[in-house]
Amino acid sequence: MSLYFTSLNSGSNGNCYYIGNDREAVLVDAGISCRETERRMARLGLDMGKVKAIVVSHEHVDHIRGIPVLSKKYDLPVFITEATLRHSGMQLEGRAFRAGEAIRIGDLHIQPFVKYHDAADPHSFLISCGQARVGVFTDIGRPCGELARHFSMCHAAFLETNYDTEMLDKGRYPVFLKNRIRGGHGHLSNNEALEVFLRHRTKHLSHVLLSHLSQDNNDPDLVHSLFSRHANGTEIVVAGRYAETPVFYINPTEAPLPPVHLSIPQQPAILPQPANGKKKANENRPVQTSLF
Repeated sequence: MSLYFTSLNSGSNGNCYYIGNDREAVLVDAGISCRETERRMARLGLDMGKVKAIVVSHEHVDHIRGIPVLSKKYDLPVFITEATLRHSGMQLEGRAFRAGEAIRIGDLHIQPFVKYHDAADPHSFLISCGQARVGVFTDIGRPCGELARHFSMCHAAFLETNYDTEMLDKGRYPVFLKNRIRGGHGHLSNNEALEVFLRHRTKHLSHVLLSHLSQDNNDPDLVHSLFSRHANGTEIVVAGRYAETPVFYINPTEAPLPPVHLSIPQQPAILPQPANGKKKANENRPVQTSLF
């Protein structure tokens, strides 16, 4: 069975990724406005009626900005962890998920796993439909075993390439912000992402969408050239900050990859919306408003 996927926007100004089959689709994050999401999907010929849910990676504003309006207008369930909802400030009911327990939406299976990032409860995702698998691996402070394992299962992946090390070192950001970005709970550099790509890709990996590029500390041509030199048949695409990518398509026909063992809860817990947006007294971590 096949999967279609596109980046509707990728960067600190908003992140939104579409993954689906012929009947249903999900948005991973919705960090651009409802109106802009609709416009970009319409330009691509994608039908909002196929979108059945929004899956949330973490609470930073560039990943959730459009969720309240979009979910209400289209009556979309929002799959979000309890901690992420509590820290988001959004007034909505969420459907709880946990790492290691897959979300099932029609024929789509979404497998969440924990990642390193400066957020309350951040997750990455592997989306499967039959043998086709697409990973969404962005906002990652550093590679880990779970990232390596899930990346090696992918036919296609959104992979963070946030910054070029030299550009960050020489750039205008204050030292504390530079240290936050590269400190293990911020973002992946081009070289760190390239190492993941080179060490853990398989011959089945047909597409890599380089994602969440910094406007100040990276250059699309530079990182595209870096990966293209090692592509070996994998299509390399830069996911832009101001426009959608084309819609890509995978339909695996070769021998299947190793199976993903999915634990699928039939009735996800419903998370009540925070009362008046209040958080528990011991959970005062601020929502990120200064973006990379």
